[in-house]
Amino acid sequence: MPDKPVLLSGGNPQIPKGYGQEPIDAYIAAMPGWKSAVGRRIDDIISEVVPGVLKAVKWNSPLYGMERDHYFLSLHCFDKYIKIAFHRGASLDPVPPVASKQKDVRYLHLFEDAFDEAQFADWVRQASALPGEKM
Repeated sequence: MPDKPVLLSGGNPQIPKGYGQEPIDAYIAAMPGWKSAVGRRIDDIISEVVPGVLKAVKWNSPLYGMERDHYFLSLHCFDKYIKIAFHRGASLDPVPPVASKQKDVRYLHLFEDAFDEAQFADWVRQASALPGEKM
């Protein structure tokens, strides 16, 4: 593996599949520019809100769940924003703002400016109580 992970199109880090905090940390460290600090904050909030959350990186995306291979949230880097997918987001209250082609999935797009951490934490709390998506 090269010293520095390759950034795929849109600036998403190419990180080998793995389970636990180590691949998450590698992904966050490789996130370009401002996205790394926001990625660290996202991971910290999820870890604080959901003690014992299971973490993995698959398909070059961090995944968070309550049961191995069943995930309630994932994220992905794009050129100008970080896309957070709530896999059962249509069941959250309020529903996250960005629709998906998949009826249950809703997205939150984070840009360089600050984000509503309290709302994000509430969505994470709600999402972690729902069945995870098998991935």
